[in-house]
Amino acid sequence: MQHTPVRLPQPMNLQIHLVSRITLVALLCLMASTSYVLWLNGQQAREQVLKTSDSLVRQLELQLWRKAAGFNQSSQFPDFELWKLTSSVPGMCVHFAGSDGLARGLCTGASQVLSEYPTAFELLYRRLFAPGGAITRAIIYQGQRYGDLSITSSAEMEMMAAWNNIRQLLGLATLTVVAVCLLVYLSINRALRPAGIIVAGLERLQQGDLDARLPMFELQEWQRTALAINQLAASQQQLCLERQKLTRQLLALLEEERRYLARELHDEFGQCLTAINAIAASIAQTARQLSPELLDEVEQISHITQQMLASVRELLIRLRPAELDELGLAASLSSLVRRWNSHRGGKTQYQLTIEGDCGRLPEPLVVNLFRITQECLTNIAKHSAATRASLILVVDEHSVNLEVTDDGIATQLPFVQNAGIGLLGMRERVAALQGQLALSIVETHGLRLQFSLPLALSEV
Repeated sequence: MQHTPVRLPQPMNLQIHLVSRITLVALLCLMASTSYVLWLNGQQAREQVLKTSDSLVRQLELQLWRKAAGFNQSSQFPDFELWKLTSSVPGMCVHFAGSDGLARGLCTGASQVLSEYPTAFELLYRRLFAPGGAITRAIIYQGQRYGDLSITSSAEMEMMAAWNNIRQLLGLATLTVVAVCLLVYLSINRALRPAGIIVAGLERLQQGDLDARLPMFELQEWQRTALAINQLAASQQQLCLERQKLTRQLLALLEEERRYLARELHDEFGQCLTAINAIAASIAQTARQLSPELLDEVEQISHITQQMLASVRELLIRLRPAELDELGLAASLSSLVRRWNSHRGGKTQYQLTIEGDCGRLPEPLVVNLFRITQECLTNIAKHSAATRASLILVVDEHSVNLEVTDDGIATQLPFVQNAGIGLLGMRERVAALQGQLALSIVETHGLRLQFSLPLALSEV
């Protein structure tokens, strides 16, 4: 059953995410502030009209009182000169319609205002606030109605004042938002800098570098994270070292058991077969003289005995070649390669190159390098269909390196995920010896295995 890969959402940068959120909140606040400023501007305009109407009504009532008292009989009514001199609100227009048909009007400030605001703003403001409203007040003195006073504010002046307020607010808000976003971005960038260091440390741990440790950071949260990761890495390193030590001990026990079995096969089983072969030869000599009809059976016994001796020798070589203990690694590998060249009948040619002194290698490396080479040659013979294979062993001051290359049919490496016991066994040996194993494809086709093992092993 095939599983459809799950597509994870594209991760968002935290700095950009926070800055965008702050900008969005700032825009919402700016919209609310703008609405409030526009509403407040309309309220102020209406309050100015009310104040002006109250002031004018009191002035006109005072003029009527003075006229009734006999003061300033020559002055006309209504007289707006005093209001004109004392009024500080531009764009305000008054109109008086008397009961006797008399009409007078006056405006303060500029009669026309140049529109410095956008047309869209004007349309929106007129629709929402209806500027330029008028207030009409009746002028009544001692129960007699003298006329109606109308006060009208300039819609253009009101909109220009509103636009100036909005412009100032927008400028201040823009500077504030930019400054806040910049400070937040820089602060978060500084605060999140340890995240990159932590990710790099985790990647090193993922690649097998258990010696990697994270530094202690200034922020308490990052410091606790780094401490937890360092403790985890230390425990994993300890477990890995203990596993490596246990694997080395198991491999040593396995080699000891193989040595014991080889010795028992050689000393007991081999000697018994040799004795049987000698007795069969003696029986054959006697049968030639006394019972020739027994010669066929005796020769069969001798033939079977020879086959068993050959099988025992093959088992002894696989269990523990004698030259490995007597002559060393270089001679054992040379003998192993010669046997494979003779067994394959020319189908695969194996070439061995040794550089350095193999006599410097400790016992665990000698045995494991021999076993690794055995497994590599077996895999080449079984799976590669190669015509040529090369083995290069290099011993330097601190490590020993083995490179095995063939020109077989391998063209890609997915088969490593379903590796057999042979490759897994080699990986376990290399890990137990604290080494490294790398697989790669040769330029055209074929497989290259590179083993690197340190001469000195770390102990738990």
